[in-house]
Amino acid sequence: MTRSPNTGPTGRRLVFLCGLVPVLVAAVLPLYQPTFLSRLDRAVYDTLARSAPTQRPGKDVVIVDVDERSLSTIGQWPWRRDVVARLVAQLRDLGASAIAMDIIFAEPDRDSLATSEDRAHANRPPSTDEVLGNALRDGRVVLGYAMTFDPAVHRDNPCVLHSISLATVHAGEETGEPPYFRATDAVCSLPMLAESAANSGFLNAAPDSDGILRRVPLLIELNGRVYPSLALAAVAATTGTRDLALRISNVNASVLIAGDRTVPLDGKGNLLLRYRGKKKTFPYVSAADVLSGTVPDEAVRNKIVFVGTTALGTREVVATPLDTLFAGVEVQATVADNLLQQDFISRPVFGTALEMQAVLVLGIAIAVLAAMKGIVPAALVAVAGVAAVWSGSLWLLSAKGVFVSPLFPTFGAASVCAVITTAKFGVERLRADRANREKTIAQRLMVQTLLSLTQARDEETGEHSRRTQHYAKVLAQELSRNPEFQSHLTSSRIELLSSLAPLHDIGKVGIPDHILNKPSALTPEELAEMRRHPVIGREVILKAEQQVGVLDDEILAMAKDIVYTHHERWDGTGYPRGLHGTEIPVAGRVMALVDVYDAAVTRTLYRSTMTHDKTMAYIVSAKGTHFDPAVVDAFVSVAAEFKKVSGG
Repeated sequence: MTRSPNTGPTGRRLVFLCGLVPVLVAAVLPLYQPTFLSRLDRAVYDTLARSAPTQRPGKDVVIVDVDERSLSTIGQWPWRRDVVARLVAQLRDLGASAIAMDIIFAEPDRDSLATSEDRAHANRPPSTDEVLGNALRDGRVVLGYAMTFDPAVHRDNPCVLHSISLATVHAGEETGEPPYFRATDAVCSLPMLAESAANSGFLNAAPDSDGILRRVPLLIELNGRVYPSLALAAVAATTGTRDLALRISNVNASVLIAGDRTVPLDGKGNLLLRYRGKKKTFPYVSAADVLSGTVPDEAVRNKIVFVGTTALGTREVVATPLDTLFAGVEVQATVADNLLQQDFISRPVFGTALEMQAVLVLGIAIAVLAAMKGIVPAALVAVAGVAAVWSGSLWLLSAKGVFVSPLFPTFGAASVCAVITTAKFGVERLRADRANREKTIAQRLMVQTLLSLTQARDEETGEHSRRTQHYAKVLAQELSRNPEFQSHLTSSRIELLSSLAPLHDIGKVGIPDHILNKPSALTPEELAEMRRHPVIGREVILKAEQQVGVLDDEILAMAKDIVYTHHERWDGTGYPRGLHGTEIPVAGRVMALVDVYDAAVTRTLYRSTMTHDKTMAYIVSAKGTHFDPAVVDAFVSVAAEFKKVSGG
């Protein structure tokens, strides 16, 4: 017995190898990150971030907001600089540990009195810019500015920025790539204000290509010096941290060491933010309340205060994984809170290797199981494995702040299942095609072998059988046009009927030679013996079925119909059973007409041959008695083809 290709060693090996290919491809994807998968990976991160429980912000950060009420109370924005100076002084008096301005004062105040003429008088009142400068000079204020990355343009009044002392340590071989972005210029506050402030930091926070802000830079280089972000500068001012160190692990990861804090960054100095929730998660205090003196001390004391604007027309909003309208000042507050609480989200140095390992382990397990046990067990393991990977990734992100993407193991498992399923169907299709070919060959061999038996007994019978093959096909094809026969006479059944037609007289091998080849008319006893050939033919096929153990085989079923019923008559007077009308199988009805036509036109053993026209007239006259009327109608339509084959 031939073993099925998908169950034998060769088939199992083929299925395993087919599954191994997508595993290897998926395993290297984390190294190269194709664009479409990078987008999916970011979407996966957002899904996990939304699914993970959010942690409330600490109590060390507060936002002073120039909101709608502040504008209605104080006046339109921007306010005069002396008003801003009062806001800064009030926050300092309330005990703020640091005041970070998410505002850039790039131009002189429009209400400033510091004209060239005023400067000639020693007793001139200070300008509003000078008032703000004096307020900044008292310390604990961090000014904001923005780095630019356009081609460098010469500035007559360069920015006054506060760089940091940064020691860089390479844990491995140097790559030659800078571990942070390099700016070309900056948009900053007036030099007199920047010189008055003890600290400053950049406000840059660019979203990813899909418009979602997931990470912000903490360090940027400008003209060979390194500068901190506003949040990092504010935290450093609060904690007293002065010297920083950057330990570079590889081209994709680094660590910023700030005092006793270790901050994981990517290869460009970006911090992956752990958002505390949607907008307004941090405590907000209206700037109007600060200026009116109605804010309690405990709302500000010993806290980092970020001053920003959220009033309509003045605010800057970004989209985050958790919100679509997140205030820019709250981004800076989130960075500071992450630095203070040290509950960072990071992608570990070994993250890529771990993803590749997960792809290999899960993918190979699926391939092995599919090869040994089949697709269904493999698919169940794939679903369980993917669920475990996602659950593990969610737990790592929630409990450890570590992001290991489940995308590539999921992609690998889906690819393996798809390829293996396709491979198995392909193997099964090849096996089925081969079985069909073998079945067709065996069928033809059987027909030719049995036909040879009849030919060995009677040359005329053998030729008769070959002609009936063509007649049966032509007649069945025409009959299939009749709506009553369309469902039964399909193209495959017509071919089968045609190929089996030569077997209709196989039972004559059991008829004695003196009867089979008798040149004269048969006696009643001899005629009775001759009429036994349908029964003999059927018994031959039944014995073959029993010996081989075949049940309900379509080929043998039709062969029995042809052999056993081709001498039945439509009016019930035929033999061997006297079947009537539609009790006679369709194959038997077709063969009844075909057998009579060929016997009348070409056979000469018992009587003289008849012409095609006379034979046709006889068949038409027997419509409804000997033959099925529908079969006769089909015969009339193709009679010309019969005549061509018979040579009559």
